[in-house]
Amino acid sequence: MNIALIGPSGVGKGTHAASLCARFALRHVATGDLFRHHLQTRSALGLLARKYMEQGELVPDEVVDAIMEEWCGQRGPDEGVLFDGFPRTAYQAQFLDDLLKKLHRPLDAVICLRVPDAAIVERLAGRLICRNCQASYHRTLHPARREGFCDICNGELYQRPDDSTQLVQARLRVFHRMTGPVLEHYAATGRLAIISGEGSVIEVRARLLAFVTAMQQGSATFVLRAEAARLAAVESAALSAAQLARVSPDVVLLGGPGSGKGTQAERLCAGLRLPHIATGDLFRENLRQATELGKLAQTYMNRGELVPDDVTEAMVEERLARPDTQNGFILDGFPRTLPQAGALTDMMARLSRRIAAVLYIKVSDEALVGRLSGRMICRACQAPYHLQFKPPRQSGICDSCGGELYQRADDNPQTVRARLVTFHAQTEPLIDYYRQAGLLHEIDGEGPLAEVNARSLAALRSILPTATPPLTST
Repeated sequence: MNIALIGPSGVGKGTHAASLCARFALRHVATGDLFRHHLQTRSALGLLARKYMEQGELVPDEVVDAIMEEWCGQRGPDEGVLFDGFPRTAYQAQFLDDLLKKLHRPLDAVICLRVPDAAIVERLAGRLICRNCQASYHRTLHPARREGFCDICNGELYQRPDDSTQLVQARLRVFHRMTGPVLEHYAATGRLAIISGEGSVIEVRARLLAFVTAMQQGSATFVLRAEAARLAAVESAALSAAQLARVSPDVVLLGGPGSGKGTQAERLCAGLRLPHIATGDLFRENLRQATELGKLAQTYMNRGELVPDDVTEAMVEERLARPDTQNGFILDGFPRTLPQAGALTDMMARLSRRIAAVLYIKVSDEALVGRLSGRMICRACQAPYHLQFKPPRQSGICDSCGGELYQRADDNPQTVRARLVTFHAQTEPLIDYYRQAGLLHEIDGEGPLAEVNARSLAALRSILPTATPPLTST
């Protein structure tokens, strides 16, 4: 038997996962624990993830996918598994389905624990975490036997900085936005159960045990697709506000790894005199300047955890609200998924503006593999070069800062192809989303750089006819 237990942080997944595993002889797996294990043991995947973190970058989804795939591949065919907090997105749901199908291991049910948001905020306000083993406690609902110390390893208990009311509410918005499509995905195949997480630990445990027992007996009741759609429905207020907002010269740039987004963004920004907002640069800026959001991101990284979407989204929203964006911007690297597209719509609505266009720089997979295999990056300023298309003036030395150029470990052909699989799975629905919204403009990204730039500029001339100064190729 294989089960996934999902729900927002603070709903009690960890506590109830332990009970279910003990009762039904299931192996417990949580992506956070797996990720920390790979970092601590310095496995090949752990070293790759650490390189991203040391460069001030978010660890990409394909690394997390590979960690999960490796773990599942090591389980025996008769060994049941409980996935704790995974999948979180529609992309991960499809990835898990494909992985388990390949391993001839069906996913029997996805159980979503539901608790009102207000109760979650109240719960997390009292949550305490062990600094050593990450065990979770609560000041009143699940106190440690000795105040301030973990029952398991005697480590110090502390309250996470992201358990403040404001940040918890932001995380809940992200959870609802991302989880709606997951609920519909599993309801469509008759594998979704919604169970109330309200009440005492004993009461919730009894509900879960009763449901899984009914599953074994073939008498469990699953949620119908229509009910899942109702639960997943998003509030229309933000969308309505977005429709009333002004359209400003705000452009989103999409494209696969190596498609030239960064280069095109720089040229387009020079032509339009607009700021270039790249999420990778933004993430590093917050870490380097030790902003409140940077400090928060660093706490996740110090714990060996993935930085969650709500932190990234908060960084983007703060940047979009700065004065230099009032006449427009070009956004590169965000959104990458449908839930993030929804987050961007909400952000823009709060700023009383709307995205004007989405430029998709389209390049074939084979061309992308060829491009990335020759890519070099400056260790100091992260400026990109290419041995064929954009060589430095002096071999191995950055033109801008004199730093050393190197090839990233993830720019070998095999890893690039894996990254492209993730890109297509996550971003193609995003491309369809913007196409249906009438915002998408596809740009042929192959050929000489000047020609691609000319095509991009021509597209922007038609999209932003009132833009000043006049657009000229650089």
